[in-house]
Amino acid sequence: MTNSFDVKSTWDSVMDETKNPLKKYSLSTAHMLMQMLAWMWSAIFSLMIGSYFVFGITAVGHMLLIGGLFVTLAVFQKAEAAAPKE
Repeated sequence: MTNSFDVKSTWDSVMDETKNPLKKYSLSTAHMLMQMLAWMWSAIFSLMIGSYFVFGITAVGHMLLIGGLFVTLAVFQKAEAAAPKE
């Protein structure tokens, strides 16, 4: 059975921009590449189950999820870089 550390480590190796291979790119470039990968995997899974209709739903879902993660990340990074409030 997989423990939570293994799941987190696996998740981070893909989704954490400081740990995945896209860390060498700017945040905006990494975001674009993650969006392209999300669309690719949405298409692959939709074709595997034989549903072209599902592709649109899964592609939009992936785009929203990954887009939201990167927007949140950008806001958090900007907040950390800002001078502390007095």
